[in-house]
Amino acid sequence: MVIESDVPQRSNTHLVLIPSYNPGPKVFATVRDALAQWDPVWVVVDGSTDQSAQSLSAMAATEPGLRVFVLPQNRGKGSAVLVGLVAARAAGFTHALTMDSDGQHPAELIGSFMRASLAEPGAMVLGRPIFDASAPPLRVKGRRISNWWANLETLWAGIGDSLYGFRVYPIDELIKVMDGQRWMRRFDFDVEAVVRLCWRGIRPVNLPAPVRYFRPEEGGVSHFNYARDNALLTWMHFRLFLGFLLRLPLLCARRLRGLGRPSSLKP
Repeated sequence: MVIESDVPQRSNTHLVLIPSYNPGPKVFATVRDALAQWDPVWVVVDGSTDQSAQSLSAMAATEPGLRVFVLPQNRGKGSAVLVGLVAARAAGFTHALTMDSDGQHPAELIGSFMRASLAEPGAMVLGRPIFDASAPPLRVKGRRISNWWANLETLWAGIGDSLYGFRVYPIDELIKVMDGQRWMRRFDFDVEAVVRLCWRGIRPVNLPAPVRYFRPEEGGVSHFNYARDNALLTWMHFRLFLGFLLRLPLLCARRLRGLGRPSSLKP
């Protein structure tokens, strides 16, 4: 339930979940901006070594809407999200909006994404990125390949973007997906989550959302490694394609029944 008159909006079903690993100074503005829009906001510090865990924990002591989890070692984005999801489910939450801690994602759209989820709680609400001049051309072109494969692997169920991590998940369904296999614990999390949720019949709802890439002199931090992470994505899509072939009869039957079709909304 959301109390519409509150600013920030408060909910006992939907929360903001921010995985964070050595994020740089942008993390504090990111968390403050999220708190200005929504309550609660949870941060999972994934074994950071930059002292951000201490600063975020101190912030939580003065911000009643903020909760911080600190993992002793880096486990990867997917693992950090899973820690938050399990704790959120135990606390009675049903949905989580994930966003990066480095300031790239638009906190001002948290409310509209949450409202879309509340309107259709059985769906997942996916951000479709709007790039500006700060986006590295190689990254923009490379994600088109991943998007093509993700749509093939779901028989074009409507994944607008497979890599953009600003999205709302149904918590219980995502935990079931992650408990069912050992992968999607690192950079492969975002893509594999949406593909496997589509396989479970969770419909994607796409909303446009801007993304900004900050230069190092602006406080931007990137942990993306072209060789390592592209190799991880290649292995992931190989596995997913095999899973797609096994599920192809089911996916075809679902499409024939009119299920699994995309939805695109404006914020």
